[in-house]
Amino acid sequence: MLVLFLRVILLYLLVFVTLRLTGKRQLSDLQPFDLVITLLIAELALEPATNTGVPLFYGVVPILTLFLLQNLVAYLSLKSEGVRKIACGQSIVVVSNGVVEEAALRSSRYTLSDLMEQLRSKDVFSLEDVAYAILETNGQLSVLLKGEKQKPTCGMLHIAASESALPLMLIQDGEVHYMALKRAGYNEAWLKKQLEKAGVFSERDVFFAFLGGDGMLHIQRRRARGGDVVFLDTKSGGKDGKA
Repeated sequence: MLVLFLRVILLYLLVFVTLRLTGKRQLSDLQPFDLVITLLIAELALEPATNTGVPLFYGVVPILTLFLLQNLVAYLSLKSEGVRKIACGQSIVVVSNGVVEEAALRSSRYTLSDLMEQLRSKDVFSLEDVAYAILETNGQLSVLLKGEKQKPTCGMLHIAASESALPLMLIQDGEVHYMALKRAGYNEAWLKKQLEKAGVFSERDVFFAFLGGDGMLHIQRRRARGGDVVFLDTKSGGKDGKA
C-alpha cells in the first residue's frame, strides 16, 4: 500500500511539472497537438500509478519523451510556417463582408448553428452586424463588427478617459470587507456616511455594496429590507439615481 501511495505521488508530481513546463494556457486555448500530448500524458501516468506490476520506469520514460516531443514541435513551429500549419492548423474566415463563407464552414466541419451560437456568446445576434468572423485554430471565433455597429471609445470620440481603477466589493451579505475598503483608500466612517446618504443605517441591511472603477457606489438592500438599489457618485458626492 505504501509503495502504491508513493508511486501515485511521484507520478502526480511528474505530470504536474511536465504540464506546467509546456505552458500556462487553459484547456480551451490548447492547440490540437498540445491537447493530444496532454491526454496521452494523463493516460500514460494512469497504468503505472494503479498497477504495481508495471515498473515505474515504464511510465516516466514515455511521459518525458512526449514532453521533449512537444517542445521540439513547439520550437519547429516557431521556425517554420509549414510545421506550424500542420501542427496547429490555420485560421479560417467564415464571414467576409457580412457574407457567410459556405465553403469555409464545410471545410472546417462547422455548421451555421455553431456559427450563430458563437456569435450569440459574443452578444452578436444578427449576421448583418458582422463584417468579418474568423474561426481560430483553438476553435474560438473572433468577430469584427461593421463600423456603424462598433462601440465608440474615448479615443474615437476624442474625449478624456476617466482614470482606471480596480472595482471593489465593499459589503457582501451584510459583512464589510475592510481590506477592500482600505484598498479603495477609504475608512469605515466614509462608508457609513455613504450608506446614510442612501438611506441605509446599518451595513447588515445591505445585500451588497460595490464600488466601481469610475467611483460609482452601487448599493442594494437585502430583500427583507425592500431590495431597492441606490447609486452614489462618490467623486461628486451626490446621489446619482435610485431604482
